[in-house]
Amino acid sequence: MDEENYRAARQLAMRRLRNYICLFVAILLTGTSSLLLSLYEREPYHTSILTGQGWVMELLEGHPERIRCELGVRRHVFVALIEELQSLGYNRSKYVSLEEQLAIFLYTSVTGLTIRHVGERFQRSNETISR
Repeated sequence: MDEENYRAARQLAMRRLRNYICLFVAILLTGTSSLLLSLYEREPYHTSILTGQGWVMELLEGHPERIRCELGVRRHVFVALIEELQSLGYNRSKYVSLEEQLAIFLYTSVTGLTIRHVGERFQRSNETISR
């Protein structure tokens, strides 16, 4: 009789263990699938057709007063600053041109806008703007 009770208790323990393992696997699969789906369903935030680089080129090629109004310097001063930065060894980063980097700095200095607002203007992430 004791052996029969032992077997029954063991079978019950094994059944519970299988149930816990199944529950754990189900939780893992649900979490993993939710994570993977969220990666594929991400919606881009910066969707403007005019990129930051495009806006800088537009300022450089446009009316001379426009670049002064937006960046606080005249075109020839902007070009001289770029040349000076290049002579000091600065150049483009992996994704952002030196002209756009300078424009981000000047635009932030002139406007006093938050990183988020400057990021929207240049279509860049907050991390890129803060660098």
